[in-house]
Amino acid sequence: MSFTITMFYAGLLGLAYLGLALRVVYLRRSLKVGIGSGGHDSLNLAIRTHANFAEYVPLALVLLVLVEAGTAAPAWALHLLGAGLLVGRLMHGFVGLNRSAGYSVGRLWGTGLTWLVIFVAALMLVATAVGRWMM
Repeated sequence: MSFTITMFYAGLLGLAYLGLALRVVYLRRSLKVGIGSGGHDSLNLAIRTHANFAEYVPLALVLLVLVEAGTAAPAWALHLLGAGLLVGRLMHGFVGLNRSAGYSVGRLWGTGLTWLVIFVAALMLVATAVGRWMM
């Protein structure tokens, strides 16, 4: 099995991760801060955005590759999960966390999409495992 669908979304998410990392590096250099945020809200926000991406994406990709490898899910379902994760993370990281306070549509919908992808993929895996145990 080649896991082509997961590879595609993992590659795109890897590029997005680098974009978030570059934003942190740019702010660190321009603000002359080596460690921490130096009390700068913009740098703290960029650090947390980058970290939040790193906290959610690995688990979601593991779930996606397991769904691709171990279930009979059709390609469209895998693409729906992968695209949902990608769009959710882009909304959260590049739209939602551009403001440090108050309501953020990007953060709300980005988080919701990410959680939905993780939830659906996890349910698919549990259902597949239970189905195999029952045989």
